[in-house]
Amino acid sequence: MSNYLRPVLGLMFIALVAGLPAGAVKGKGETDKSDVLGNWSFQTKPYREGQCVMTGTMNLSPHPDEGLYTCEITAVEMCTMWGRSVVRQSCEARRFGDQVSVRSTIEEMIETKAPDMVYVPDNFTLTIQSPERMFGALVSAVTAPVEFRRANDGIS
Repeated sequence: MSNYLRPVLGLMFIALVAGLPAGAVKGKGETDKSDVLGNWSFQTKPYREGQCVMTGTMNLSPHPDEGLYTCEITAVEMCTMWGRSVVRQSCEARRFGDQVSVRSTIEEMIETKAPDMVYVPDNFTLTIQSPERMFGALVSAVTAPVEFRRANDGIS
């Protein structure tokens, strides 16, 4: 390598590292795509032969144990055959590297058009794609692809 290229490459490396979010460089080439704390919105792909879709919000809060989070989910399921259900759930999320596992417990059925329907807690298995996006699967009474996006607090 020429004497000219060394300083240029060194400056490029410094600029790259300086542009990363704090805590993004972990060592041994690993990167931490984000901390998952905060507010997220989500939406599934259609399921039950295209008749249902779920949207909602999730808030992840700190937990004293490393890699563990407490959370709350509000899920809105829209199905052409039985209408809309809105469910508030408490949850616990566990992070393993870029993987996040969410296990929920139903706290309150806020709205339902089918009073005899048994609603199963909404669990998720997710992979962190970036600080703004997680992708994975709803694992509940059905399984469906789901995308989580970091919620942006707007000004109204």
